[in-house]
This record gives sequence, C-alpha cells and structure tokens, in this order.
Amino acid sequence: MALRRAVGRMHENTPVDLLVVGLGNPGDEYRRSRHNVGAEVVEILAARHGARLKLEKGLRARADVVRIGSKRVALAVPQTYMNDSGAAVAPMVRRYGVTPEQLVIVQDELDLAPALLKLKAGGGLAGHNGLRSIKAALKTDEFLRVRIGVGKPVSKERGADHVLTGFGKRERAEIDVTLQEAADAVECIAADGIEAAMTRFNTRSA
Repeated sequence: MALRRAVGRMHENTPVDLLVVGLGNPGDEYRRSRHNVGAEVVEILAARHGARLKLEKGLRARADVVRIGSKRVALAVPQTYMNDSGAAVAPMVRRYGVTPEQLVIVQDELDLAPALLKLKAGGGLAGHNGLRSIKAALKTDEFLRVRIGVGKPVSKERGADHVLTGFGKRERAEIDVTLQEAADAVECIAADGIEAAMTRFNTRSA
C-alpha cells in the first residue's frame, strides 16, 4: 500500500491517532513461532515506515511513533509474555492517549486456518490468553483486531505447545505473504478506518 513513510522521529508522549500492538513472547527462542506472528507484523510496519522500536521509559514494550499517511501511529511490541500482555498494553493506552477504538491488536488465531487473515472490531476473545489479559487490564474488549490464522492443534490439550512451535516450510511461505497483507491491513485501518479495512481484507481472504 503506497503510503508516505515516516519523516523524522516524533515525540512519543503526545496523543496518536492509532496504537498498533503486535502480540508475542519476548526472546529469540520464540521468534517466528505461531504465537509471534503479531509481533512480526509490527516489525514489518516498522521497517516500512522507518521506525526504531526500542524500550521506552515507563513502558514494558519496544515502541516508536511514525506517520502513516496523515496519521500519527504508535507501533509497539510488548516485552511481557503473552499471558501478561495487558500489563504492557494498558500503560501504552495511557501514554499515547488512545481509546479502545484506536487500539489495534495484531494476533495469532487458532480458530482460523493457517495464513487466513481476518479483521474484527470488538467481540469475543476465542480463548486467546493475550486478549484475555488485555481485556482484564482495559476493562473492555472493544479494541480492534487483526487476526492471523495459525491453525488448530490436533487436540485442545496441545494448544499451548502448538502456538509455541514454528511453521513448516510450505506454511511459512504462506504465512510470510499473509504477514505482509496484515501490515497492509493496518495501513488501511490508519488511512480509511476499520469498516473499510474489513470490507477490503475480510472479503479477499474469505
């Protein structure tokens, strides 16, 4: 999506138009796992828009503020573990002065087939522990979601192991395409709003 890249660094402590948080677990052992696809999307956006994601004082996340089109957008990757995502997201919501409708969570989704992309505004959590933690911290589930399918485990008991594993070669190639599309979807949300983005991306990936 052809949008203007960031021009210089902007002050992080002023309100932004959108806060985009890519969920995952910190540490090299979790990189490129199913649970970390959200963090990968934010890394893609950071590369596209010249962000330098770094630990910010008072935040449990690597973050930076960029401009996407006419909008100021904070990009962030929590440095908490997935189950404690709310402890990172709540301080960022306060720091950047956003409402739940201005918060975009990019996440893995067991209920979607691998590499399927769906956008959603509010609604159920589908058993996702990161979303559950965020809802508990914010006292609302009305934030926006960019959901990336990672497929179901063979049994419910193996769900935790499943999300911590990587993708096979074929799935990885498909996921890499979806991650770029998910970054496009975030840019579309910033430019045109969630309804337009859902119309464009949910239809395309149906």
